[in-house]
Amino acid sequence: MKQAGDPKVAVAIVRVSTEDQNLGPEAQRAAITAWAERSGVSVLSWHEDRLSGATPAEDRPGLLAALEALRQHRAGLLVAAKRDRIARDVVIAATVEQLARDAGARVVTADGLTVDDTPEAALMRTLMDAFAAYERALIRARTKAALRVKRARGERYSRRAPLGFRLEGARLVEDAPERAVLERVRSMRSEGFSLARVASRLNAEGLKCRGGRWHVTSLARALRRAA
Repeated sequence: MKQAGDPKVAVAIVRVSTEDQNLGPEAQRAAITAWAERSGVSVLSWHEDRLSGATPAEDRPGLLAALEALRQHRAGLLVAAKRDRIARDVVIAATVEQLARDAGARVVTADGLTVDDTPEAALMRTLMDAFAAYERALIRARTKAALRVKRARGERYSRRAPLGFRLEGARLVEDAPERAVLERVRSMRSEGFSLARVASRLNAEGLKCRGGRWHVTSLARALRRAA
């Protein structure tokens, strides 16, 4: 590990997801603030991602900004409200921990999960990550089951058409300009571009999305719905 940062200085990361809304951003910030006051830690910057816990680290702009802030502030802690706010994937959670170590910091959580450097503590963190991944899989399974029921009933299950289509009454009709953008996105992804780089390129080229500017979350959602 590189030179350790100050253990009394932290950078906070908040993550919310449309498929997982049990702990909102305000509640996460309150939990982190209360933890910092109890622990005598100064939180110097806050960063937020609105995306799935299974999104790779390189496609999370809030996380990347937090990692950079660790270096800028020489902070020794990257803090989240709970372990599942770091990620809902065992490999991604381990990646975030390694990236934090590379920046001279440790990952800690406001819920008090141990960060000791012992085999037992490491096992507990891995188990928590595995349970978070399992819970995410259950959420997705329930959502898919509900959508299947709606489709079988002939009910509309989304208020918006997926990228590449538009709604005309109850009918989906192809939207040629959006389909062209979608193909561009798929092409860049096949070339190894991260979602963050794809969004940056589309915005730089002036290719608008329905919300105005492209973000990692809007790209991920568009690709998921198009699939």
